[in-house]
Amino acid sequence: MTDLTLAAATPAALKQLWFTRCPVPTATGLAYKLGWLDEEFAPDGIALATLQEQPAGSALARHHYDHALPQLIREGGNMLALAARAQGADTRLIGLTWIDEGQAIIVRAGSGLRAPHQLKGLRVALPAYIAHPIAAHVRGSSIARGMSLHGVKGVLASAGLSLDDVRFVEVEAALQRERGASGLQGLWAGLEHLAAGRVDAVYVKGAAAFDAAQRLGLEVGIDIDALPQRYRVNNGTPRPITVHRSLLDDQLEVVARFLAQSLRAADWAACNLDGVQRVLQDETRGSALAVTQAYRNGFHQALHPDLSPQRLAWLRQQADFLLLHGFLDADIDLDAWTDYRPLAVARRLLQERQI
Repeated sequence: MTDLTLAAATPAALKQLWFTRCPVPTATGLAYKLGWLDEEFAPDGIALATLQEQPAGSALARHHYDHALPQLIREGGNMLALAARAQGADTRLIGLTWIDEGQAIIVRAGSGLRAPHQLKGLRVALPAYIAHPIAAHVRGSSIARGMSLHGVKGVLASAGLSLDDVRFVEVEAALQRERGASGLQGLWAGLEHLAAGRVDAVYVKGAAAFDAAQRLGLEVGIDIDALPQRYRVNNGTPRPITVHRSLLDDQLEVVARFLAQSLRAADWAACNLDGVQRVLQDETRGSALAVTQAYRNGFHQALHPDLSPQRLAWLRQQADFLLLHGFLDADIDLDAWTDYRPLAVARRLLQERQI
């Protein structure tokens, strides 16, 4: 039976707790914006800080990618979490979310491309591997390439086609450095090639990408979110929450309390769509219109993390894809990586506080 015994008190040594999340809808981001995370830990003298608010060029920023900061809780895309684990990062998986966030195949206006089978024989943009200052991070951090390749694979598979049925055209890609919307839009350099007629289709994800496509006069050809879930597995679906093993060993209660506030925020979000959308304009760096376009279909009612067999199976599907296509240095033992304790304790804490 899982041991859910909590520490008697927060060890005095913990003075700083870090967290990081991607610019997408997350219960972690909502809990932070609502002030609940600060309220939770302030009485213990634990300062809460997020990597996203560190000065530009801060050496801490790399830990969103390598997870080498022991006091860090990370809710972000699975490519970086899996790549870090494959390189030996001593992390544990403590939660998974599934949030559809506007995956689409973008085409030129008037192209008539609306169905997956119409991609056959066309030129599809494939972002190049990024030029990363840390050579070992090049493949695992080439997020746009990994997302595009898997996104296109899913669309083709839904029509009984394979990657061999399209012609990929490599386009430039850059390591995301800017914090504004332009930094995210830079992930999708293929949009400019599409507008210029050098490719016929581009995979994109998220509100900032929809803004960029609209400015270039492009349109959604295939709404990937309308496909069955097995074809939508990608970098953000499912999205892992990970921590360093030492943080769990020393501070299980702190991690559980953090998750309890995230679960509380997910409960709040389920009944506050307008409030969630206002927060997301800042979180996703997208316009109000793009947020409503990219995040739909009751997404605000499903922000709760879990470790269900189905979500773990989807993560296995993603890890297998990344390993096959060279984005991971080694395979991932998901059973050894997963720790169910923090989420179980968090649910119990939240229930006790609501009594």
